[in-house]
Amino acid sequence: MAKKILFINQEINPFVPETEMSVMGRELPQTAQEAGFEIRNFMPKWGTINERRNQLHEVIRLSGMNLIINESDHTLIIKVASIPTSRIQVYFIDNEDYFSKRQMEKNEAGVEYSDNGERAIFYARGVLETVKKLRWVPDLVVCHGWISAVIPFYIKTAYKDEPSFSNSKVVMTLYEKQLTDNLSDRFKECLEFRDAKSNLLKNYKDKFDFLELGKLAIDYSDGVIEGGKDVNAELLGYAKDKEIPLLDFPGYGNTDAYTDFYKSLIGQEKQKDCF
Repeated sequence: MAKKILFINQEINPFVPETEMSVMGRELPQTAQEAGFEIRNFMPKWGTINERRNQLHEVIRLSGMNLIINESDHTLIIKVASIPTSRIQVYFIDNEDYFSKRQMEKNEAGVEYSDNGERAIFYARGVLETVKKLRWVPDLVVCHGWISAVIPFYIKTAYKDEPSFSNSKVVMTLYEKQLTDNLSDRFKECLEFRDAKSNLLKNYKDKFDFLELGKLAIDYSDGVIEGGKDVNAELLGYAKDKEIPLLDFPGYGNTDAYTDFYKSLIGQEKQKDCF
């Protein structure tokens, strides 16, 4: 039976412009599929994505759940489209408050959204709840970018007993692109969900910034990938100090190195809890 990989992306080209991250978001799932893996692909439905041109349509049977973030209900909408030429399907996490009317991390004036932390939480829970509905059990979960950085924490705490994720390994892929502002003062409170308790966050600064978000992702991951030439040096050093498997940047176009790393993680014995 084919091993299964869940790709949780921040960007995928051609739905967003070509960047280091969006190119990898397109190429890595394809390489994994060609290597014999069964894959699923997710990304946010950023407001810059033209639904008509990219032929997105809503998946009614997966949509309609309400997620409570920061004491408010937010409706989860799932849309789907295929990457042209590859036939690889992408599920889009959408919500009017967080995604459909907004750009990525910054607004039109170049100012970072004050609720980026909440957006990451909604995205994480939206993806994980949708995978549960699909009754799909990934052997490996591959995260890309800051928007996916709370996924490892949730999988190892709030979703650790869910059949879909109880045996899943998680790998965090780091890129140069990063947030510059702190997340909201209530980020830790908003992050609490089921067994993802606040006492697990006591070792992190109260002012959660890009570095703290990266450290949270690394602490709960089974592996880390350096996804470019200019990844934050402090986070790379932190990952090395944790002595978890780390793939140094293999160079552009060498997607086979990523696939080999995925295989090595799936073949390892389950990693012990971080805390």
